[in-house]
Amino acid sequence: MGAVRDRSGGEQLGFDLLDDTGWVRPLVRVTPARLATWEACPRRYRMTYVDRPAPARGGAWAHSTLGAVVHLALRALHALPVARRTPETAAALVDRNWSGEGYRDDAQQAEYRERARDWLAEYCAEHVTGPDAEEPLAVERWVSAAVGSIVAEGRVDRIDSRDGDAVIVDYKTGRRVPEPEDARDSPALALYAVAAAHTLRRGCTRVELHHLPSGRVAAWEHDAASLAGHVALAEATAAEITAAADGGGYPPRTAPHCSTCPVRRHCPEGRAAAPELDPWALLAP
Repeated sequence: MGAVRDRSGGEQLGFDLLDDTGWVRPLVRVTPARLATWEACPRRYRMTYVDRPAPARGGAWAHSTLGAVVHLALRALHALPVARRTPETAAALVDRNWSGEGYRDDAQQAEYRERARDWLAEYCAEHVTGPDAEEPLAVERWVSAAVGSIVAEGRVDRIDSRDGDAVIVDYKTGRRVPEPEDARDSPALALYAVAAAHTLRRGCTRVELHHLPSGRVAAWEHDAASLAGHVALAEATAAEITAAADGGGYPPRTAPHCSTCPVRRHCPEGRAAAPELDPWALLAP
């Protein structure tokens, strides 16, 4: 296999990266959020990541606010000395990081604030201070890896260590209780695993969804083939994004999710496709 030029004048090995002009194609940097946005709707992708200045977004959603509070509280909990990571402290960190954006009224806000306090206290007792709990390898860690035609990267909620390998942990607070198949099929978790293995220089095949409202942990053990499959899908999506930037366009992809699109005010097709919901409509009942 011979050496070929890249656009910076350097050399790389591997003719599989050549484009139709004889130059090496630059790797495409992708995050799970960018890929998910494209899959949901190319027009939303354009308004979120391409247009500058970006169009104004809609108001806050209560379920997103709730999820953000839980993530902030858990990050703050792990930043404390081990002796201070107690269920009582976890609940108090909900109060410290609380936001009422998107809720219907003070009564609804108070109800979900108390729910979140209970979730954090129970989760802390089982997964942070419990007898089997271990110090995480990393919390809110940015990971990155060049693989195939992309650079897969993103910020992982938590990375644990089990038997010398890294384990991806993703917190969930939504209405739906996840199943192992959700962990298996998650493009984000798979790309995080690939990137974490590269960043931390250790094996990483196990991925977990930790659903705080139910206490359920939905886990999946990937193998090389299943991770490669996720990477191939990410490469295909990245190729679509690149083609759009080269003139392919960003058509709308209407669906029920248009009800919660943050840029629906700028999209007549989206407004026609699905009714607007109240900002608290997606909170768990």
